[in-house]
Amino acid sequence: MQQLLGKHYSMNQPLIFDIKRYAINDGPGIRITLFLKGCPLQCKWCHNPESQLPNVQKLYTASKCIGAQECVKLCPEDALSLTPQGIVTDYRLCTLCGICADACPSKAIEMSGRVYDVQELMAIVERERIHIRQSGGGVTFSGGEPLMHPDFLLTMLKACGENGLHRAVDTCGFASTKTVLEVARQTDLFLFDLKLMDEAKHKKWTGVSNRLILKNLKALAESGANITIRVPFIRLVNTDHNTLTEMAAFIAGLPGKTPPVNILPYHAIAANKYNKLGLSYHPLNMDEPTEAEQNRAVAVFSKFGIEAEIGG
Repeated sequence: MQQLLGKHYSMNQPLIFDIKRYAINDGPGIRITLFLKGCPLQCKWCHNPESQLPNVQKLYTASKCIGAQECVKLCPEDALSLTPQGIVTDYRLCTLCGICADACPSKAIEMSGRVYDVQELMAIVERERIHIRQSGGGVTFSGGEPLMHPDFLLTMLKACGENGLHRAVDTCGFASTKTVLEVARQTDLFLFDLKLMDEAKHKKWTGVSNRLILKNLKALAESGANITIRVPFIRLVNTDHNTLTEMAAFIAGLPGKTPPVNILPYHAIAANKYNKLGLSYHPLNMDEPTEAEQNRAVAVFSKFGIEAEIGG
């Protein structure tokens, strides 16, 4: 049985599913990136499937399992069994308490998502200050979608600001415009995802309309916010000339300073994560873009006076 839902927490108490130190692709300098669980989009290419639900989830790596069976013995719900395929969890019984993960000697079982309070996170951030200061780095909030948790996010942003730390928010832009502008007042840089311009295609590939996303990007630009646009670049999804031209025209037409663009080539590296969650990965017609397609994209943006680069 596939794992669908775990323990629920309020939006004021989000779960952190990863803390990435020495991050060099999430804003300027060396950074620490905090990944919050929960996202309103369901992108077909998502490389962090454990980020989509705002709940605790269990990951199982069969290749790591040594058959110790401590997890089976200690499970209070008798939800685990050892099979020829490895440890199997009956999610009708499992409460995702995490006892099995704590007992697993090889870390074949892991729990994704835990609660941190602000003081605990700031203490973790503080330990990275020397690298942050020397490199001109800071703290980046990512996910999932950090704007799903505005109260927590604003509290963390204010705490970072009070401690002289550069603050970046990596967002898909799907949140109330009020929330976006409130967060903008406490943010030094937005890493704003722009995936598709056609609304029907956007719904097909992400599950939601892009009207609010485009509205919020324009509102951020009007507010004078510092923005870098990130384009997840997927062959047969958004690499065609018409899509790129429409995207470049929209970006060039934003009020104020034209934001730079990072083109992020798709890589089919997430299948293993889906397997760990007991989910199936269906790449559909997606593929990695060719070098020629990437260079053409840079050229299209350049024609509109937009600074664009591969990666970032």
